[in-house]
Amino acid sequence: MKYLHSMIRVRDLDATLKFFRDGLGLRETRRREFPQGRYTLVFLAADESPEAEVELTYNWPSADGSAPEDYGSARNFGHLAFRVDDIYATCAHLQAMGVTINRPPRDGHMAFVRSPDLISIELLQKDAALAPAEPWRSMPNTGAW
Repeated sequence: MKYLHSMIRVRDLDATLKFFRDGLGLRETRRREFPQGRYTLVFLAADESPEAEVELTYNWPSADGSAPEDYGSARNFGHLAFRVDDIYATCAHLQAMGVTINRPPRDGHMAFVRSPDLISIELLQKDAALAPAEPWRSMPNTGAW
């Protein structure tokens, strides 16, 4: 397993980038726009640890022009992410321990679980996605992540 990134939700992407880039000296490693989902992901890293990133998630204003959600101090932190060698084996192991698989790896690529303290943990398949397989393919989402 390899630690990948932590995600925080931001209301003002420019102000947040100024803080992390200009203030802390992190550099932008990549950016992805998702017009269909109305959000932008920006990944930042420090030069001394480029493999451990901070993901900024900016949800665009709604189509009616209203401001993005005010996350307060409870919803602005999103999740920790780990790359795993076999997402199905990892989920099966966690499930055997009594962990609820909140977002099953139906696509063979991504799953979400929660820690006992309700911190969302994203699991991402190393390399290419595995072929969809049961029981994961038909397993519904459970709760929130």
